[in-house]
Amino acid sequence: MLELYQAADRVEAQMLKDHLQQKGIETVIVGDHLSGAVGELPANIFPTLWVLEDRDLALAKRLTEAFFDRPPVSGEAWQCRVCGESIDAGFDICWNCGSPNPKENE
Repeated sequence: MLELYQAADRVEAQMLKDHLQQKGIETVIVGDHLSGAVGELPANIFPTLWVLEDRDLALAKRLTEAFFDRPPVSGEAWQCRVCGESIDAGFDICWNCGSPNPKENE
C-alpha cells in the first residue's frame, strides 16, 4: 500500500477515490474523520488516499493529475440508462445508482 494524494477535505478524497475505482484502481482513505479535530490535533490531519496495489501507483498518479486538470464544467444534462434519474451536466456518474455517463465512454 502506497500513499497517493493528500486531499483538502473528505469530499475531495471521496471524489478522487470514486474516480479511481471507476478506472479499476482500489484505494483507501486514511484520516477522513479527523477534520472535526482541527485546532486540537497537529496540522497534518488531512485525509490521504492510499493505493492498495503498489503496481497501480504510476497509473493512479497519472489519473489523479488528469482528474484535477479537467476543463470547467460544460455540456448538457443526461439521463441515467440504468435508473432513469436526471443528472446535471458535469457529472460523470449517476448520483442515484453510480452508473457511468454513457457519453463518457464514447
